[in-house]
Amino acid sequence: MEFEWVYLYGAVQPTHGKSHGCLFPEVNTSTMSLYLENFSRQLADDEHALMVLDRAGWHRSHSLIIPSNVTLLHLPPYSPELNPSELLWWQIRDRHMSNRRFATVAVLEQAASDAWLWLIDQADFLKSLCLFPWIESAVFN
Repeated sequence: MEFEWVYLYGAVQPTHGKSHGCLFPEVNTSTMSLYLENFSRQLADDEHALMVLDRAGWHRSHSLIIPSNVTLLHLPPYSPELNPSELLWWQIRDRHMSNRRFATVAVLEQAASDAWLWLIDQADFLKSLCLFPWIESAVFN
């Protein structure tokens, strides 16, 4: 049996609940660079984003292209409890994607898109998930 995958790259601004996401057919440094470029273009001209990431290889590769209006902050190793995006993926898997078999990649892509759109349509819910106390103290103090 062969499997095909779809990867959802996403970011949330935890104080406002704004979000940005893209689906890609693979996860690697090249697609991470594409995601960062796309994310960067969504920022206002005078805006600079601090993006919190885990230490996945494609997040810290020397060949990763990081736009000038984005700064990456890598969490300590083995600390998923500090990463707000882990809760996003858990919500998507738990409520929309788990225990399902998708007949085609197109159906899988649609299901992932629908799950992301469901999640990002709820700014207050996103804030409650992602505004960790350590983030709140860094932003508001």
